[in-house]
Amino acid sequence: MATLFILNDPPYGTELVYNGLRLAGNMLRMDEGHDLTVFLMGDAASAAKSGQITPNGYYNVNKMLGNVIRRGGKVLVCGTCMDARGLTQDDLIEGATRSTLDELTQVTLVADKILTF
Repeated sequence: MATLFILNDPPYGTELVYNGLRLAGNMLRMDEGHDLTVFLMGDAASAAKSGQITPNGYYNVNKMLGNVIRRGGKVLVCGTCMDARGLTQDDLIEGATRSTLDELTQVTLVADKILTF
């Protein structure tokens, strides 16, 4: 089974990215080997920027994305959205990949489940 998460909101300020990543990480924990892709677009593209420092006790989306990657999930970041925010591939956390609308379309076409946050 293939699941696609499309995240649109900023990484902080709302809890949509946080909740989407919580669910994605838990799915991979409960179903090892699950084909799971997280696609970050719009303001969510900045969630993959490396080096984020958050106050103690506050969630860190870098760590949550890293958890998805370590458990075998894919993290794709909209290239157009990266450009609009001045992000390059070198700015992204290890394992996150610059992507395209064509790649999102391909992942969407084969996904059994699509969740948007």
